[in-house]
This record gives sequence, C-alpha cells and structure tokens, in this order.
Amino acid sequence: MSAVSTPQDTPAPARRDAESTRTAILKAARHLLARHAHGDITLKAVADRAGVSPPLILKYFGNKDTLFARVMSFETDADALLAAPVDDLGAHMVRHVLVSQSEQGADPLLRIVFAPLHGEQGDILRANFRTQVTDRLTARLAGPDAGLRAELAVATLLGLGVMYGIARGTELRAHAVDALVDRYAPTVQAYLTP
Repeated sequence: MSAVSTPQDTPAPARRDAESTRTAILKAARHLLARHAHGDITLKAVADRAGVSPPLILKYFGNKDTLFARVMSFETDADALLAAPVDDLGAHMVRHVLVSQSEQGADPLLRIVFAPLHGEQGDILRANFRTQVTDRLTARLAGPDAGLRAELAVATLLGLGVMYGIARGTELRAHAVDALVDRYAPTVQAYLTP
C-alpha cells in the first residue's frame, strides 16, 4: 500500500520571524550606507542584500526615507553601548564594539565615519550621533571637560572600530576579545574618569 500525502503530512511553509526580518533589512541598509551614497542606494539593493523582496521592506518600513531614518539613528545602539556604570563603561564599550563587529558583523558607531558621503543625510547622521551618543555620554560624566572627555572616548572607540572593521587589522583580529579589552579599555576609561 502506497502512502498518500495528506495536508497534515506536508510541512507548513517556513514563516519569517518579523523581528529577524526587520533586523536583516536594517543590517543590509547599514552595510550599504557604509559603502555608498544615500542617493545611490535602492530598495532593491537593500532587499537583495537582506534576502527579502522590496515589497517586504515597504511593509515593514513604509518607504526608503523611513528605513534610512532608522538606519541613521544611533538610539538603540547607544542604549547598548552605554549600558554599564561609568566605572566599568570603558571596558563595556570596547567589548561592545568588538563583539558587535566580530559576532554580529556591525559596528554600533562606525556609520558616522561615512557621513561625508551622504550630503544632507550626512548632516542628519552627524546630528543624531551628537545627540544620541556623545551628548548622552557627556551627561553621564562628572567633573571638568565632560564634553571633551566624552568626544575623546568616542573617538578612541571609532579608531578601534576602523582598525578592526575597515582596515581589518590582522594583529587585532588574531587576539581574543578579552585580551583586546584588557589592553584597550584603560585608555577609554581614562577619558571617562575625571
């Protein structure tokens, strides 16, 4: 007797998890924004990179401007980057930058390096970076020159991000994250401590 396939025997088509789809779209858009001028990026390019259809991007984000407004925001990244007490913040931020790049393929801050490529959108990127990252960090620091110290700490993190993620420093990438945190975090922490 031959087996007949019934509807209950047929596996249901895999459904996309909405949150992972949004994440994939945002990651693809960030990747493209770091390499191309905003005006040159199409929804099709984002969709191809994310492995989705352009209409799905429209479903989740409405249009290209809304998608890139999210990509140009540092709010969520800043929440994670600054999620430690000030006394431990240097190590936390260094670890966050390295783990974000090595395990998630994205840097929480590096988009700002490409702001000059984006014309008016670059101005938005810079303003968001200032208010959502640097100003928030400044507000957490006690003592003199808090704004300067916050900018120096962030500049130090950006240098690490560029060397690790863009220049792909072979020595950096050959060392464990913990070893890099042990070496680099004291420099960042020195700026955070009055």
